[in-house]
Amino acid sequence: MSTLRTPVRVRWWIFLYTFLFAMLTYLQRNSLSIAAVRIMPELHLSQMQVGWLMETFTVTYMLLQLPGGVLGERIGARAAYIAVGVVAFIATIVTPLAPLLLSGAALFVALVLAQAMMGAANAPVFPVSAGIYEAWFPVSRWSFVNGVSSSGLNLGTALTAPLIVALTAAFGWQGALLWIALPSAPLTAAWAWYGSNTPREHPKVTPAELAELGELAREPKAPLTVARLLRVLTNREVLLLTASYTCMCYAFYLLTTWSFLYLVQERHLSALEGGWLAMLPPIGAAVGAWLGGGLADRLAARFGARWGYRIVPLVTLPLAGVLLLVAIGTGSVYVTVGALTLAFVGVESNEGPYWAATMSVARADTMAAGGVLNTGGNLGGVINIPIIAWLSGHGHWHGAFATGAAFAVVAAALWLLIDADRRIETATLVS
Repeated sequence: MSTLRTPVRVRWWIFLYTFLFAMLTYLQRNSLSIAAVRIMPELHLSQMQVGWLMETFTVTYMLLQLPGGVLGERIGARAAYIAVGVVAFIATIVTPLAPLLLSGAALFVALVLAQAMMGAANAPVFPVSAGIYEAWFPVSRWSFVNGVSSSGLNLGTALTAPLIVALTAAFGWQGALLWIALPSAPLTAAWAWYGSNTPREHPKVTPAELAELGELAREPKAPLTVARLLRVLTNREVLLLTASYTCMCYAFYLLTTWSFLYLVQERHLSALEGGWLAMLPPIGAAVGAWLGGGLADRLAARFGARWGYRIVPLVTLPLAGVLLLVAIGTGSVYVTVGALTLAFVGVESNEGPYWAATMSVARADTMAAGGVLNTGGNLGGVINIPIIAWLSGHGHWHGAFATGAAFAVVAAALWLLIDADRRIETATLVS
């Protein structure tokens, strides 16, 4: 007896593309911190210079979050992601090719420009993906899809260390960076073929799927205006979410950017050992983002957006701070890796609540509000990188991790002031 299968909703195929873009962009952007072990002696760069390269990416990425979100609302998600893929491909290959043509100060300038280009390419990814989820998914799944999307970036981070170490052993660091640039091309081409801005524009979306998304999905949204953008920029809840996200992302950048160097420099592991062990915290983070996103949706359905999205960060962020202190206080490298992994679980379990709360407040202007949120998130990285570079460069790894613990606690406290039930009134207007 045959049974009819329910076809996979188009929204899940659209989600898959956003997931892969998130994973690939993080693989490419984090490759520098792993390859730095080989790049520094070969190109005669100091650890502080590598820190400035990372800072260039982060500052550019941060400054272009809001423009990236606004651009996404103006040109649509399809065109925005095509631009992301093309520019990221170019930026990734510049770093390994530049030393073939340049040296000294000219080479360092070229590396700085490559990192700036990578920051520009990556900036629209998460504001645009949040806008995609607002348009393509019911409210009851917002935190979950944002959490699973964040698991993609963490899987990209997890793959970076062992993959770059293995590829470097086989092809050198330049060959390794060239290899990780290649997937951008087919992914971008496939998105250009299949992607669309809204469900109603996609030829394969059925009336049944459209009905599941409500009336807003069937209506064209009015273009973003200056007045609406100003309301987003001055909204109390958006600003509080952004301040909290800044603090959370300080801890995130500590874990995602510096764990590998900590294990190699302070725990004296080989690059290969450090690469495999550094893979564990972001894998834990991927699981945490998935679980935290789903849990926050359930809590929001039961208690409303205000408390439903608060509970996860109020519990997990202070716990993550404690685990960072445990990681630096133990003599066992395996306990350290375990504590770092659990701390990353605690930090990343909050991606879904942060983004879903922003979507709940901003609705149709989610891309712009997401740009504000992620500007704050990456401000956490801008603050983090010079502090940790200086502390680690002087051997003060204990102080570096203690700062991460303090920021995590402040991030949790700010959630007590956030009310995700307060919407920006004009955000839901349609033409």
